[in-house]
Amino acid sequence: MGLLAVGFAAPRKKGKVTRPFWNFCPTRLERDTAREGTQAGGVGEGEAGFPQSMEARSQDPGIMTRAEGRCLTTEPPSKMNENKPGASQNLACVFCRKNDDCPNKYGEKKTNEKWNLTVHYYCLLMSSGIWQRGKEEEGVYGFLIEDIRKEVNRASKLKCCICKKTGASIGCVAPRCKRSYHFPCGLQRECIFQFTGNFASFCWKHRPVQIISSNNYRDSLPCTICLEFIEPIPTYSILRSPCCKNAWFHRDCLQVQAINAGVFFFRCTICNNSDIFQKEMLRMGIHIPEKDASWELEENAYQELLQHYEHCDVRRCRCKEGRDYNAPDSKWEIKRCQCCGSSGTHLACSSLRSWEQNWECLECRGILYNSEDFQKAKKHTLPNTNSVGITDCLLEESSPKLPRQSPGAQHKDLLRQGSKFRRDVSTIMMELGFQIKKKTKRLWINKANIWNSALDGFRNQNFNPSYTIEVAYINENDNFGREHPGSKQEFLSLLMQHLENSPIFEGSLSKNLSLNSQALKENLYYEAGKILAISLVHGGPSPGFFSKTLFNCLVYGPENTQPILDDVSDFDVAQIIIRVNTATNVADLNSVVNECYNYLELIGCLRLITSLSDKYMLAKDILVYHVIKRVQAPFESFKQGLKTLGVLEKIQTYPEAFYSIFCHKPENLSAKILSDLFTVRTLSDVQALGFWNSYLQAVEDGKSAITMEDILIFATGCSSIPPAGFKPTPSIECLHMDFPIGNKCNNCLALPITNTYQEFQENMDFAIRNTLRLEKEESSHYIGH
Repeated sequence: MGLLAVGFAAPRKKGKVTRPFWNFCPTRLERDTAREGTQAGGVGEGEAGFPQSMEARSQDPGIMTRAEGRCLTTEPPSKMNENKPGASQNLACVFCRKNDDCPNKYGEKKTNEKWNLTVHYYCLLMSSGIWQRGKEEEGVYGFLIEDIRKEVNRASKLKCCICKKTGASIGCVAPRCKRSYHFPCGLQRECIFQFTGNFASFCWKHRPVQIISSNNYRDSLPCTICLEFIEPIPTYSILRSPCCKNAWFHRDCLQVQAINAGVFFFRCTICNNSDIFQKEMLRMGIHIPEKDASWELEENAYQELLQHYEHCDVRRCRCKEGRDYNAPDSKWEIKRCQCCGSSGTHLACSSLRSWEQNWECLECRGILYNSEDFQKAKKHTLPNTNSVGITDCLLEESSPKLPRQSPGAQHKDLLRQGSKFRRDVSTIMMELGFQIKKKTKRLWINKANIWNSALDGFRNQNFNPSYTIEVAYINENDNFGREHPGSKQEFLSLLMQHLENSPIFEGSLSKNLSLNSQALKENLYYEAGKILAISLVHGGPSPGFFSKTLFNCLVYGPENTQPILDDVSDFDVAQIIIRVNTATNVADLNSVVNECYNYLELIGCLRLITSLSDKYMLAKDILVYHVIKRVQAPFESFKQGLKTLGVLEKIQTYPEAFYSIFCHKPENLSAKILSDLFTVRTLSDVQALGFWNSYLQAVEDGKSAITMEDILIFATGCSSIPPAGFKPTPSIECLHMDFPIGNKCNNCLALPITNTYQEFQENMDFAIRNTLRLEKEESSHYIGH
């Protein structure tokens, strides 16, 4: 919804906002008005000055005492504006004399046609000599017309120190500061107006500033609203969050968001803090209107949520008037599913005798059937076709209208569609990366046992996942105890490779959690989730090996996820499910049940077979047990570990963004991707750079034994671009040497300067091929020992 359609409410907390008289006691207003009144020949005689004594105030009927409010004459100004009546769309504000209608900058433009008076809300609110004496519906926002005229008369004698024109109704509240200005002029000169408390304004010399202890930010950071990069230095236009030290904003972005969100939804975009955040933003001049969010004010925005579902979804609808026919208090009244409310049936179509009878749709019936309470009750009573008259209705196909979801999935989708939006995963990872502190934690990694050495480091009581990770490689066979600096991203890539092939996952390409008692005893499922979260936030590679079922369990919960046959890695269990699904008659189905009686009884899936359609529920029960219920304890432990650094919360909030990096391998690299990825350092050899681009194209065309992934591994230690990107950014430089050198710690590739392209390609192929071969042999040697 557009911002212009949103009304702006006065910033009130309780009742009316009354500008207290003490806000003006020692300020510029008192001195300027008194001085101008004196220069005009006296005070208290119809001019805009103040009387010389309290007695004079009480004697003059047009003047109020300090206890009553500001001292202003009741005489109207000689000229309010220069606009002609009738052209209301071009009427200028009587304070700033601008006809601009920009609610974001000046507040709502209000015209009182009876008095031919137009004001900007902010110009009126921030004027130093006026306060609200009336009710909200009186005058303009509770400011009485006579008070507005008095203020205009007072301001007509004050000259703006910026544009040099009269009508400067706003003064700086700093002691001994004599600057007065119009509201638009103040914005242009970067003055600050506080829309709270005493509604103070500060000139550019005395405005409040944000003070940070030290500026340790070397690189630009994104504004967390518009995501454009800004210099992290607090200025008038750049503000920092008081609760999240790495969150920076454009002032204009904050103001637009504040107007859109209102006081109830305006909060820090990183941590959702509202109290501390709003207090600081008000101090720095952000106007937070006391209104509901703009998306809540949109008419009929959530109207579809109030609509009742009225459609018969049973397979054989008996109503001659059609599935949409609904006749209350008759057998053709539509009864909705008591669990999800998104499916319906005519009472007669499901043999329901009255509205009070409960009815569940097929999906909810399946969920209830698999619940623990239902399983316990099933031991006492087994259903049969003779005693249940609506079996056909409960075991029918799903309605063809739309893909069906369970109640939990529908609820989560509804929340996500109403309040979330699609985002790029790199942007989300960048936000998570704001948690990383500059304090470092060194991990000593033994390549011969990378998993255990990584576990030792992560389990250390001094390890903090928000610290910057430094890696040092060590060799247990080195008697001198020497260590070598290592690449963090190479270490995380090796760690992900080990995790993918570890026994805590099962499956070929798309993996699910396995049931490993030793891993469960050693709490390795929790550590795996924790390591995966740390790897993603610290710049590690995409996992890419999760099954869709495992991912959906993390996002929507196991109770709202339906596994498929491909999720079963156990050959014997898969054969049982296939035999159940391919049974052609009840006898065949009972034969399978009898053969697998002990197994089905052990897993709690033994059921009475009364019709061939029972095979679908039986196969579903076996699937759910083997893929989900069997690994419930490992799953809960893994999920707890994945909560590290808030990763699981982001996954559940933006599943579309994370699905690609969890369930799919990264896209193949191309010459263009690598060319754009590597930045060129200054003073590089032009010919060598030309050879580099030609070499990339030759590799892409298959004219070399080297692959694009080999080049990236040689330079950075990673075979793909991490979701969080590389840090530092990969770069290339040209040096007078025979062979290329890859510095994985700095992501730098040094290219050789050669006379011909053929020599360049041969040297590149030789160095990259042999370097990677030696690394693989070294890794195999470590594993062998």
